[in-house]
Amino acid sequence: MSTPNSLSKSSSAYLRSAMHQPIQWQEWGEEAFEQAQRENKPILLDIGAVWCHWCHVMDRESYDNPEIARIVNERFIPIKVDRDERPEIDSRYQIAVSAMSGQGGWPLTAFLTPEGKPFYGGTYFPPEDHYGRPGFKRMLVAMADAYREKHGDVVEQASLVESAISRAESFAGAKAGFSPATVDAILQSTLQMFDAEHGGFGSAPKFPHPAALDLIIDQYVRSGDRNLRRVFVTTLEKMARGGVYDQLAGGFHRYSVDQRWIVPHFEKMCYDNSELLKNYLHAYQATGVEFFAAVARDIIRWMDGWLSDRERAGFYASQDADFSMNDDGDYFTWTLAEAQEVLTPEEAQVACLHYDINEIGEIDHHPAKNVLFVRASIEEIAHRLERTPTEVQTLLDSAKEKMYAARLKRPTPFVDKTVYTGWNALAISAYLEAAKVLALDGARRFALRSLDRILGEGRQKTGELAHVLAYSDPDASPRQIPGGLDDYAFTAAACLDAYEASADLSYFEFARRIADTMLDLFFDPVSGGFFDTARTAPGEKPLGVLATRRKPFQDSPTPAGNAVAAIVLLRLHAYTNDPSYQQKAEQTLQVLAGAAGQYGRFAATYAIAGLHFSQPHTQVVVLGKGDISERLCQEAVGPFSLTKSVLKLDFNEAVAQNLPPLLSETIPQLPEVRERRTAAILCSGFRCQPPVSEPEKLGRLLREAMLTNRVA
Repeated sequence: MSTPNSLSKSSSAYLRSAMHQPIQWQEWGEEAFEQAQRENKPILLDIGAVWCHWCHVMDRESYDNPEIARIVNERFIPIKVDRDERPEIDSRYQIAVSAMSGQGGWPLTAFLTPEGKPFYGGTYFPPEDHYGRPGFKRMLVAMADAYREKHGDVVEQASLVESAISRAESFAGAKAGFSPATVDAILQSTLQMFDAEHGGFGSAPKFPHPAALDLIIDQYVRSGDRNLRRVFVTTLEKMARGGVYDQLAGGFHRYSVDQRWIVPHFEKMCYDNSELLKNYLHAYQATGVEFFAAVARDIIRWMDGWLSDRERAGFYASQDADFSMNDDGDYFTWTLAEAQEVLTPEEAQVACLHYDINEIGEIDHHPAKNVLFVRASIEEIAHRLERTPTEVQTLLDSAKEKMYAARLKRPTPFVDKTVYTGWNALAISAYLEAAKVLALDGARRFALRSLDRILGEGRQKTGELAHVLAYSDPDASPRQIPGGLDDYAFTAAACLDAYEASADLSYFEFARRIADTMLDLFFDPVSGGFFDTARTAPGEKPLGVLATRRKPFQDSPTPAGNAVAAIVLLRLHAYTNDPSYQQKAEQTLQVLAGAAGQYGRFAATYAIAGLHFSQPHTQVVVLGKGDISERLCQEAVGPFSLTKSVLKLDFNEAVAQNLPPLLSETIPQLPEVRERRTAAILCSGFRCQPPVSEPEKLGRLLREAMLTNRVA
């Protein structure tokens, strides 16, 4: 085995996986840049992730190749970056490479000047000319020669690319006064991309767009438009019955390579599953269809079993697609013989009909492998086999249990147990939502424990957040990576969700302090909006293109940091009536208001922030304990709305010192509090209706409020 390179000292699972490659990789840092400038060599930048299939392919084909390693080591300074660990680096070089080549994604392969300015790049390169792509060996030689022999052209190209990065983030001409019509423009643009046959938006490859689905569900509830219902019902049903959903273990893979949601890229991400969990919960609230609730419970089953630190709390980052360099989803797929081997003939008959398991599968292996997806319903199979639906369901349940047990004995794809602050906050919010909608107290307890871990381990005495709480490899040296905008915005939102789930005012205070720190570190007081990285200290010079300031407004694929920050500020405004929160949220929305409609489904979280700004925030405070109180809570939670919050207080909690500012002015003075009478108070736009104690009346008032607050 070769001597480990310097990545043996890194913390990231992705970087450590390359420690034995013959490439003399370095981590992103001053030492690597200083060496590049001292030796006047271009930089080869590789950005990838431990879950990334094509990153593993390029590692095996090129970076493990001694001849390619010799070229790289002689003619470049190679730097490897984990995109999950350093999203601020990835986002900027993605823009650069996309501007040069029209490509983006992982692995990202970029050629940089010694100062870190990109002059060429792409994604995956095969070692030799293949797939219509230039070979990596030839590309390396050409780029090194160009840097040496055409240095002026390289510097000019790098300057043009750097300008392109700045222009991409400037939003020139996009600033305008915010109007509710912007929300409708984003909604209509999204709907134009709807695939009526297969669900989802656009064609292959097909990604879920959770924020767009939430926006559509919200607008359906407000309007009763059956066309909107068809969009999210079709999409969520097709996804959950497709191969993009893990039919045995639960949870969603990252995306589908085909239009029908059948063949996925098999990696499974924490953030995809947390946001899709919210979609299925909200669809259940909007329709009452039990299928959506069942999928939500199944997502939690997978996250509990695979992505949860049950001892310390917190959520892991991802599960890899592959278990080895030569694997392509083998863990998740089945040959007909493999299914028949673990099932009785009757179970196999039902399972093969239900999941379309045949001699010819979707994955072109030898023998062919089948991706499990729902081809035939229980009723269709019962009719075909002349059995009752109950008999078929019993056989299918038994088959699923046996197939999952057999799968657990296979070599298992790596789980990256890195605990990222922002992704954890998204999962915490989703679990708290599930606890509220489905009465899952275990999910609530785990979410609060996980948030307590973030606030205890990830928050410094100065109030600043870390990006990473813990790394996957226990032998890895810990690194302090400052939190970015997403970490602050997502955590502040999770704290508000935790306050509404627990009535523990400390969570509200944490939300306010984190939001205030976010404003101090990231807000642009000149033009409005939030930068993705904190302002640099005087005299500090960012490396590479990190000096380019970015204001993320697009969902890609996590919710956009600026949009979530605006939502947090508006939620705080609803609890405090502090005008500065609303003003800064409005300034943030104005940065993109003139062009937001052009971004369609990628601006869906921005549209949701627009709803929070343009519609009165609806609050329901339920007072008391017992059966009536629980029924009032159920009515309050029932109708879905993105701009509604529900807070349950016992009479001891309903006193001024246990409430945020605005509620402390109204709730303690109510006769119901003094007389300890169970009731619910519905407030909207800082005006509260008289308390009600009849659940049916509360439900009626809420439905009226939802229908009234609609996008024009």
